[in-house]
Amino acid sequence: MSNHHLWITASLAVTLFWGCTSKPRPTKDYPIIPVDFTGVRLKDHFWAPRLEINRTLTIPFAMEQNEKTGRVDNFRIAGGLLKGEYRGERYNDTDVYKVMEGAAYTLMLRPDPVLEAELDDLIAVIAAAQEDDGYLFTPRTSAPDPPVMGIGEERWTNLAVSHELYNSGHLYEAAVAHYLATGKRDFLEIALKNADLVADTFGPDKRRDAPGHQEIEIGLVKLYRVTGDETYLNLAKYFLDQRGHDLNLKVYPEGNRFAIYNDPVQIQAHLPVLEQEEAVGHAVRCMYMYSGMTDVAALTGDTLYIQAVDRLWRNVVGKKMALTGGVGARHRRESFGDDYELPNLTAYNETCAAIGMVFWNHRLYLQHGDARYLDVLERVLYNGVIAGVSLEGRTFFYPNPLESDGKYRFNKGKAARQPWFGVACCPGNIARFLPAVPGYVYAHTADSLYINLFVTSETEMDVGGQAIRVRQDTRYPWDGRIRVTMEPQSPAQFSLRIRVPGWAHNQPVPSDLYTYLGPESARPGLSINDTPQDYELEKGFAVISRTWERGDVIELDLPMPVRRVLSHEAVEDNRGRVALERGPLVYCAEWPDNPPGVLNLQLPDESPLTTEYRGDLLGGITIIRGRGRVAGASDASGEASEIQLVAIPYYAWAHRGEGEMSVWLHRTQREQP
Repeated sequence: MSNHHLWITASLAVTLFWGCTSKPRPTKDYPIIPVDFTGVRLKDHFWAPRLEINRTLTIPFAMEQNEKTGRVDNFRIAGGLLKGEYRGERYNDTDVYKVMEGAAYTLMLRPDPVLEAELDDLIAVIAAAQEDDGYLFTPRTSAPDPPVMGIGEERWTNLAVSHELYNSGHLYEAAVAHYLATGKRDFLEIALKNADLVADTFGPDKRRDAPGHQEIEIGLVKLYRVTGDETYLNLAKYFLDQRGHDLNLKVYPEGNRFAIYNDPVQIQAHLPVLEQEEAVGHAVRCMYMYSGMTDVAALTGDTLYIQAVDRLWRNVVGKKMALTGGVGARHRRESFGDDYELPNLTAYNETCAAIGMVFWNHRLYLQHGDARYLDVLERVLYNGVIAGVSLEGRTFFYPNPLESDGKYRFNKGKAARQPWFGVACCPGNIARFLPAVPGYVYAHTADSLYINLFVTSETEMDVGGQAIRVRQDTRYPWDGRIRVTMEPQSPAQFSLRIRVPGWAHNQPVPSDLYTYLGPESARPGLSINDTPQDYELEKGFAVISRTWERGDVIELDLPMPVRRVLSHEAVEDNRGRVALERGPLVYCAEWPDNPPGVLNLQLPDESPLTTEYRGDLLGGITIIRGRGRVAGASDASGEASEIQLVAIPYYAWAHRGEGEMSVWLHRTQREQP
């Protein structure tokens, strides 16, 4: 495939494969091209082990769970291969598709004949379940009378609830991934047959409706890229444009489990997408919709779409994002709250929504070339996403609160990670997301090479017709020193754009939602071949334009002091509280390290904070130490008792039993002179 115009990145959930079709690459597209995740070789001690755990443990475990819970049997029943009754919810097909997508991505990174054969067997079962005209939705086919709860009496008659088109979107993503991994067309043909049926059914002069749960828009764009058929792109845009225009919403009586769909806000159908200014309703649906909108903006050049997604991004990042990058404040309806409604103990912050935030912000970066979107992406990636899966890879968080009292069973009945859920979207999303992390690290244009994230790795890319090999060495996120070695085939003139994270120039997020307390950190240093360089930031990147030669070495030194973080005063739950960060990582205090208890801990402004790397703890982490106090406890003098406070990275919490945890600690301010 090296001679094809191919780039794949599941961070985007967008795939280009124009070389295998007669269609040219579109004239309108994202101006920045990410380096295919299959072309980035990770050699670090942070991400590479996680990808290997995902490959060897998480994906096999998830495939096993899909079998044990009847999700695969539902396809067998629909295809007449097995007698029985449909089991589970109406969206369970997607758990099979998502894990298959993740498995296909791992095949791209490491061939595995056994895994490939397993996928072949699953594809044959899915093919049997597909009806003759392309319809593929096992809750209806396997249980037509009466249909599974939430499904209309006829096809497509209850789209706000049924998830028929949501399931199709995940089918398309999995099928494209499998095609690109193996070159086999059998799964892709299943997807195309279904998509053609959807295209024949819906449109301005056909059935006028749209899915309640967005996702098909992303999948249709993938089919457009792999086939060049604009029918699929136009249909994605149609479904987006149809929102806010007389969707066929069935009204449910109060108290019915589906009554939430009586409210168009819940499914972002209250206004046309181009008129929406605030993130509302179900957070995962929002993230998928905004990602689809950004794809349409890039591929059509529609400036109104670009303006709309930019406006929505400012609302999310400025008023509705947790410090971890998580979104979706409310357990009720898994939804966004009001502006600045960012609770801690009761925060929802679904893992799927965090993954959606990465999808969306990566697209926005590719559209605008601005590192502020990567700043958000990195924050979500290192905190909101990887907290969702345990270090051993087989237990998961669905919600991700910023505080726990050890009693509130926030995670679907448990105050700890769980191995599976009745609604198992999060494990499958983790399984398909992690293999593609290398696709975030590098990007390029005709005259620039971008280094977006910092991971020990190697890659090659074409910049201005020149083949450039890049090698990166770092201990990030524990150390801020990054060494980049350039190896062009011959001396080459181009611009290197290396991101200087917002946290490294005293801006935790690209808004006033969070700010750092205390003095500014030192300016990051930059050198070429041991010679210090002056630099200016352009859209968050240090830009170096020169003729590069083999062996040129760039060193970026990002100081990593511990920083205290304050929230905007409008965030009620965080008034009088402070959080800790170091580099890209948000920290928390957890009960095993702070025996007096976490929820009453106070951190004085004047308390010195030190760091220590502990290779023996939680897979190897840097901890933060400081002097804290315990509210309500006092020594003989009547003063609040001092303790040794210990904080760990947020992603690593909940591996040592159930108990208290808090990101936001009570702040004890310095007395004013």
